[in-house]
Amino acid sequence: MSNQTASQLPDYITSAKPNSQGNRAPWYKNTAPTYAGIFLWFVFWQDAAKAANLGGTLAQGLGVALGGLVVSALICHYLFYLVPGLLGMKTGLPLYIVGTSTFGAKGGFFMPGFLMGVLQFGWLGVNTYFASLALAEVIPVPAQALMVIWGLLAAFVGLKGIQYVAKVATFLPLIPLITLLLLLAKTAGSIGSFDPAKLIALQQVAAPTTPSALGVCSVVAVIMTYVVGFFATAGAAGVDFGTNSRDKKDVSMGGLIGVALAIVFTAGISMLVVAGVYGSPELSAKAVAAGAEKKSFILDSFNLIPVVLGAEAAKWIMFALAVAAFPPACFSSFIAANSFKTTLPKVNPFISVGIGAAVSIVLAVTKLAGDAIGVFVIIGASFGPICGAMMVDYLLSGGKWSGPRAGFNPAGWIAWLLGFIVGILPNMGVHVPAAPVTAFIIGSVVYFVCAKVGLQSAVVPLPAKR
Repeated sequence: MSNQTASQLPDYITSAKPNSQGNRAPWYKNTAPTYAGIFLWFVFWQDAAKAANLGGTLAQGLGVALGGLVVSALICHYLFYLVPGLLGMKTGLPLYIVGTSTFGAKGGFFMPGFLMGVLQFGWLGVNTYFASLALAEVIPVPAQALMVIWGLLAAFVGLKGIQYVAKVATFLPLIPLITLLLLLAKTAGSIGSFDPAKLIALQQVAAPTTPSALGVCSVVAVIMTYVVGFFATAGAAGVDFGTNSRDKKDVSMGGLIGVALAIVFTAGISMLVVAGVYGSPELSAKAVAAGAEKKSFILDSFNLIPVVLGAEAAKWIMFALAVAAFPPACFSSFIAANSFKTTLPKVNPFISVGIGAAVSIVLAVTKLAGDAIGVFVIIGASFGPICGAMMVDYLLSGGKWSGPRAGFNPAGWIAWLLGFIVGILPNMGVHVPAAPVTAFIIGSVVYFVCAKVGLQSAVVPLPAKR
């Protein structure tokens, strides 16, 4: 193992060039606004108060829900984003290169490189499903037909025209921001009157088969699953964000503001809006009636927009939110295309991305993508152990990137496999508290143990020009 040489490294590693300091910028010009834009996407914040149990995440009151949100936001920043961001900043190299220290020069090609691309189509499916439902409220076309059009168009633009979408995306995040602030202004007066016991009583009458309310620890665990599962892939992508950071301060501030604060701001307002609706006798009566029409009990802030702002205004606001969701759909396709171009260089990206887009459309049309929390669990299970293993690898290497390891690094792959198995159990009916965080912890511990018993492959020196 000690005789490994740079000549044994794949071309995609030896040809990679670090992003120069001249191309980098302060945190408030790149990392923070880009991440904040992710959390302004209505698919993230709409379900912050929702759960399968009575009272959702508000069952133990606003204080517990907001406290769980803050804890989840800090976990995203410190455990899932910070180390990848620092690795990107220190090396100037993208995720699929930096990941080779954890998964090996050959293994990193697939993990996290190829996996990052595959999971983007899960995001595209979620985006397609919710955006098309909102569009169908205004456009006289069946939602399923819109899902096909939306998915194909997002995939095409992601392949060919992302630079134009990026320009439009500069302004579109203002739509969800203004919507959240407007909803908060309309419901703020009744937030103080919110009583979780009254909410639970209302839901028991409207949906008597709903499982009993969650306890304090369970509420926090559900919020962690929701928030961390949503963020897991974006956390690992902190490597790519970090390549545009000048120093540690840029990495840290970009995460604290763009990740932690943005999570608390967007999902927090969503929770407050739901509490404000059910704290008002007038609005709560309207919400129950609206839920009866949908044969459900409404706990998501998106479907409460008509209750708060009126049906006619809400129709156009929801339409605008759907339009604002188009750039994230294109960016998902763009990331997938870049991943496939690297890992499947001989396959026409129109074919690989086209197949992925078709899968996304199927997920949307069959309503499988409508279970956002279920999707978040899968993504958290996939990337939780990746982030955990990368963090331990970074710490064991003295706070630096060790360089690519030979072949398939056993420590990384064992850590990922065991973490993924534990993290995916909730989708098989097995209870695992805060599954994405648990998967992260499993990945971290297993990688540490494997490293200590000698299951790391040797580091292969990079060419002298590095």
